[in-house]
Amino acid sequence: MTQKQSASRTAGFVTLFLIEMWERFGYYGMTAVVVLFMVQHLHYSDDRANLTFGAFSAMAYAVPAIGGWIGDRVLGSRRTALLGAIILAMGYAMLALPYPGLLFVALSVVAVGGGIFKANPANLISKLYEGETAKIDSAFTLYYMAVNTGATISQIATPLIAVWVGWHVAFAVCATGLVIGILNYLLMRRHLANVGSEPDFAPFPAKKMLAVVLGAAIGIGLVAVILQNLALAEAVVWLAFITLVVIFAALIWKSNAQERKGLWAVIILTVETMLFFIFYQQMSTSLTLFALRNVDLHLHVLGIHYTVPAGQVQALDPIWIFVLSPVLAWLYNRLSRGRGDLHIATKFAIGFVVLSVGFFVYGLSSMFAVQGKVAFGWMIGGFGLQALGELLISGLGLAMVSRYVGPRLRGFIMGAWFLATGISQYLGGFVANYAAVPNQTTDPVQTLPLYSHLFYGLGIVAIIGALAAVAIVPLMKRLSATAQDVVIPAGIPGTIRAEE
Repeated sequence: MTQKQSASRTAGFVTLFLIEMWERFGYYGMTAVVVLFMVQHLHYSDDRANLTFGAFSAMAYAVPAIGGWIGDRVLGSRRTALLGAIILAMGYAMLALPYPGLLFVALSVVAVGGGIFKANPANLISKLYEGETAKIDSAFTLYYMAVNTGATISQIATPLIAVWVGWHVAFAVCATGLVIGILNYLLMRRHLANVGSEPDFAPFPAKKMLAVVLGAAIGIGLVAVILQNLALAEAVVWLAFITLVVIFAALIWKSNAQERKGLWAVIILTVETMLFFIFYQQMSTSLTLFALRNVDLHLHVLGIHYTVPAGQVQALDPIWIFVLSPVLAWLYNRLSRGRGDLHIATKFAIGFVVLSVGFFVYGLSSMFAVQGKVAFGWMIGGFGLQALGELLISGLGLAMVSRYVGPRLRGFIMGAWFLATGISQYLGGFVANYAAVPNQTTDPVQTLPLYSHLFYGLGIVAIIGALAAVAIVPLMKRLSATAQDVVIPAGIPGTIRAEE
């Protein structure tokens, strides 16, 4: 690769890094406060708030299955990412309006906009590094750091703004972040001129764009109806699960022998990723409500007193990931030049072990509670372990698609992967309700056992996930041995070939 090509690829990576960072700034800023907004401001029960957020998350992660297809086949990945970001900004702006009745419509706009956006920047990253498998894990780990850079800033800022100024101003900050991201993307888009899916290199399809916009409007209306009817939301999640099974079955049936091996590898790791996201969903639900009710949020550091807003506790996750991501990226590159990198299934197994320890830390904290309140240090330790598990599992989820699936199916499979995570996000909200506080009880002594029992249970489930991941490592290695030779070709037209 020439110096000019290397600089161009780096600039393209930075362009995608920044749009993803600002998109996640808006999303995680909103998720940091929205459950608390429903419980504290709208006076929803824990059950309703957890399941509403779970249904929203499911929709937000399910739509990328369509967004990836639109990017691959209709508008192009670059155009689709920009359209999704614009719709997202509109959704956050609606949340900023002081009208509670707009909640479900605004969340629907965010879900659809995020779904249209989500799969496409990741698909463009995979095209940037086409043909250079040794750097894919490293690139996606650093790209995942973009997610957590935006999340760190917003999850620190929006809970403070919600407490000091107001809920709706906090949502307005999320909208502002998206506007900055869109402007930056437009200024830097020239760096992606040689990267994209086939429609990106065709003239602007005005009629197709209009059709996609109208389809998005219809989708927003449908999602709004689903979010307001939790029984319907549950039925839709089951339908999504059946759809996911049918999608993978159809792909396996129609694929050739070599593609089929890669698809089986993706299916196995997707199931493990679904299990992970049940744990991940606890951060915005049970762990946030645990922090509100059972964590001593009054800190004294170097003579300074600071009360941590409950929603701000979620910022511990991206802070830890921001710290750990460069270390893991360096380690992956170092291993690839030495004895060989750990297999991705092995990384998943280690991730589940770490995740299990993290939830046991949360559970054990109850043994050291004072009048129902646990020290903030337990949250720091638990989130650190959870973040490491997240990097080893979710941080490599997109990398596994790039590694095992060829360009012909990659955008769609990335969308299917997001659909799978959406299903598990809803299940995560359902699981969080095992610690739902009855009658909005405020006594921390009464609420503490509910949370500790949930966290112990999740720790045990994570151990089961680790054992399952270990058991399939030999199978994954056999699948990988032949799948990788075929499904990661280099020199695809319209891409920059990645070379050492």
